[in-house]
Amino acid sequence: MSRAYSAQEERRLGGHLGAVVAFGAYTAAWAAVIAKRKTRLPERPDPRDVVLTAAAVFRLSRLLSKGSVTSPLRAPFTRYESATGPAEVSESPRGGGIRSTAGELVTCPFCMSVWLTTTFTGAQLLWPRATRTVTGGLTALAVADTMQLGYDCLLQKNGE
Repeated sequence: MSRAYSAQEERRLGGHLGAVVAFGAYTAAWAAVIAKRKTRLPERPDPRDVVLTAAAVFRLSRLLSKGSVTSPLRAPFTRYESATGPAEVSESPRGGGIRSTAGELVTCPFCMSVWLTTTFTGAQLLWPRATRTVTGGLTALAVADTMQLGYDCLLQKNGE
């Protein structure tokens, strides 16, 4: 099936299918816990929670998938390539099968965001106060990082 899908390059469809199944099981586990606790779903999400969660997911997904300090967590599945920005690295998946698929997932901030959004959404339903505290802290970190990068840009621009 992989060759028919993409003759130009190897695509790990089996590994990707496994990741989709794992994500489905993860989401179903959250749903089961929420249902068992008889947690009432809100009519609509609070816009403030959406903004906090979006910023928190952005920051945490970058930290987990690109951060130099978190590279030991990714090392079993990846190969270091280069430094790419302030405290970030570029890595590529290594190995075959599950290892390579895991490497793709842990180096992709977009992929990581899907899992983190599910996590924060479920946590928000079960533990709203604690989750708002965590998302608030991660949002503050995202804003602080933006300010650091902006400050560095201003210094570079003024130094030219």
